[in-house]
Amino acid sequence: MREVDVVGVRVEVPSNNPIVLLRESEGDRYLPIWIGAVEATAIAFAQQGVVPPRPLTHDLLKDVLEATGNEIAEVRITEMRDGVFYALLVLAAGAEISARPSDSIALALRTGSRIVCADDVLDEVGMAVPDEQEDEVERFREFLDHVTPEDFEKE
Repeated sequence: MREVDVVGVRVEVPSNNPIVLLRESEGDRYLPIWIGAVEATAIAFAQQGVVPPRPLTHDLLKDVLEATGNEIAEVRITEMRDGVFYALLVLAAGAEISARPSDSIALALRTGSRIVCADDVLDEVGMAVPDEQEDEVERFREFLDHVTPEDFEKE
């Protein structure tokens, strides 16, 4: 397992499907995961520190975990099968709960939990970005700094 950081969310063109982009903490591979618009908004809210007036689903789950004395030890992206990614929420007490990566990432951002990805997933679908493409990645990061959750709402 390798630790990954959340670079952010964006809308893939021309399909207009949102993706969350992860990057190896100590490496040069990126992992794009296609997600739903609601999850994209939840991840963007967490990254931007937006606190809604009433708890959204991921905020509620975080509050339930805290109220019951549970803690997320880490989020694991464990496999990709037939184009679908799978993840586990690993609680400090040892319980492992199957979850979608998008929900897991949104929750990890809210709880400050680390996110790790299986080596074979990174080997299979991780994309190394050559140095000459780092400028494009930097432009993407700049885009992420200015994107708002409303950008992911369907018209």
